[in-house]
Parts: sequence; C-alpha cells; structure tokens
Amino acid sequence: MWMKPEGADLRRRRLLTGAAGVVGGVGVAYAAVPFIGYWQPSVQAEAAAAPVEVDISKLEPGQKIDVDWRGKPIWIFRRTQQELDTLPKLNDLLRDPHSEIITQQPPYCQNLPRSIKPEYGVMVGICTHLGCIPLYQPKPGSVDDEWLGGFFCPCHGSKYDLAGRVYKGVPAPLNLAVPPYWYPSESRIVIGEHQEKGGAS
Repeated sequence: MWMKPEGADLRRRRLLTGAAGVVGGVGVAYAAVPFIGYWQPSVQAEAAAAPVEVDISKLEPGQKIDVDWRGKPIWIFRRTQQELDTLPKLNDLLRDPHSEIITQQPPYCQNLPRSIKPEYGVMVGICTHLGCIPLYQPKPGSVDDEWLGGFFCPCHGSKYDLAGRVYKGVPAPLNLAVPPYWYPSESRIVIGEHQEKGGAS
C-alpha cells in the first residue's frame, strides 16, 4: 500500500491552518468595523461639541444674548461700568466671592468679574441647584429692595450677581459655570475652547 510522505501531510496541514487563520482574521476585522464605528461620535455629536463663534459687535451695555453650545444655553452679556462697580460691594453676601471652586471657571476667569474682559460676561445659563434657567435681572431692585442686579432662578429662589457668583442662604451650592472661551478679534468670541487651542488674539 502506497502512503504519502509524512512531511507532505504536515505541510498541507500547516497550509490549511494558516489559510483558515487568515480567513478568520479577515472575518473578525469585517465584523468589528460596525462595532468600532458605533463607538465613534456621530457627525451631529461632533458638531454639537464643536466651538461656537459669536459676533458681539452689536451687543450694547446692559444687553444679553443667548447661544447654544453642547446643548447648554450660554449667556453673553455686556456689563456697564456702574454694574462692575457693584461687584466688590457684594462679597460678604456671597458663598464663593473669590471663585475659589476652580471647577466653575477656567483659570483666566478666576477674578472679580469672572471674565477675560471685565465688561463682557460669558456663562452657562443653568442654575447649579437643579438645572433651571435663571432670569436675567440687571435692574437694581427688580428682585428685592437690596438687589443690585444679577440672575434670579424662579424655580427655588437662588440668586447670583452679575459675575454669576451665588448668594449665601439659597439652594444653589455653586457659582454659575464659565465655559472655556477666547477672543479671536475685538468683536468676536469663540466659546468651547481655550485661546492656546484656537490661536492668539
């Protein structure tokens, strides 16, 4: 009886094993592509997280505009010099007057007006208590007799000054958040990235 040489059978077995491994590897790769794609952010999600550029050339002192970034309302408002002058007078009434809770603003906004340029405030318009939207009440006396202007949350009565600093004795525990932002020009603000990412202004 004729028998195949043992070496030839071993070579054939190795060839079939290798081919099966390659085919299986290709199959796994094709099967993995949809799962990998599933974990990648969608075009809509990337667009929602993208920085937003805003023209502020027509924003007058005492006015506020709202923009959307990452599904959050962002307030851009222009303070008068009189409003800026009220900020240090309120320190004793505020929970975190010196913005020491560093998670609530970028380092370049850890100052009295909590902003890059004192006259322009940029804040996330969400109450730090339960997520309601506070009302812009810049007029003195519009909330109570001692009110010098700021933001008032109608849901549970939390109050913030015109730098977004929270008052003592209200439900909100933190100052309003300040998003990362920078100025590419005198009349434009980019919200959602720091200056070093966007370039120098």
